[in-house]
Amino acid sequence: MLDHFGEELKLARVAAEMSQQELAGAISYSTALVGKIENGDRRPSADFARRCDSVFNTNGLFVRIQRLISRDGMVAWFREFAALEQEAAALRWFEPLFVPGLLQTEAYARALLSASDLRSEEDIAQQVAARLERQEVLTRQNPPMFTAVIDQFVLRRSVGGPVVMREQLQHLIKIGTSLARVRIHVVPLSVGAYAGLNGPFVVATPPVGEDVVYVEGPFHGEISDRSEDVKQAVQVWESIRGEALPHQQSLELISEEAERWT
Repeated sequence: MLDHFGEELKLARVAAEMSQQELAGAISYSTALVGKIENGDRRPSADFARRCDSVFNTNGLFVRIQRLISRDGMVAWFREFAALEQEAAALRWFEPLFVPGLLQTEAYARALLSASDLRSEEDIAQQVAARLERQEVLTRQNPPMFTAVIDQFVLRRSVGGPVVMREQLQHLIKIGTSLARVRIHVVPLSVGAYAGLNGPFVVATPPVGEDVVYVEGPFHGEISDRSEDVKQAVQVWESIRGEALPHQQSLELISEEAERWT
């Protein structure tokens, strides 16, 4: 798919009688990057693809190919949910173990994915790139309402060491204060046992139709639109959300925890 993107890009550029330098100027990227993408040596970002579609008036061709490239970097069983995630009008995400993927820094994601010796360096690089590309859903023109609830223990588990953790927590604060449609809530350790400790899940609201719930395990993920499953997930979500701190208090707690990682 990288080669396919590069071939289509070159064909469109030549048809438009543009040099690589002229295209680079039109889309505000470097000439070197345009050349590498045309040769299949670099992965195009979603923003790069959108700008190419705009310049060449290709009706979403490059965006569609880029999405396929992004999915190639994901484990097979996650791809269906990743597609739902990109189209969702709202996402309610509970994560008791680590920072949700849409909120992770590159260094945190790399450390998390590198924790297992089962992945190759190339595989890790592809999955990190795919995860970062997914995050663009939060800054698109009409982003979903994204509400994340995490356990305070997530802020204290060392993933990648103090420098990575401090950067990650500062990133959470930045997102929580700069993106109006993102809300972050923390369940404090003082709560003790609560409903969410059984595991992470996401309730996704599509643009049309009923909610679906996504539950992920160590080896696979499962999407369900069964009314009973969704109803139970929403009930558990409401219980968890009731135990969590408000958004602003959560950001203050995250800031305090960030100071610990010095």
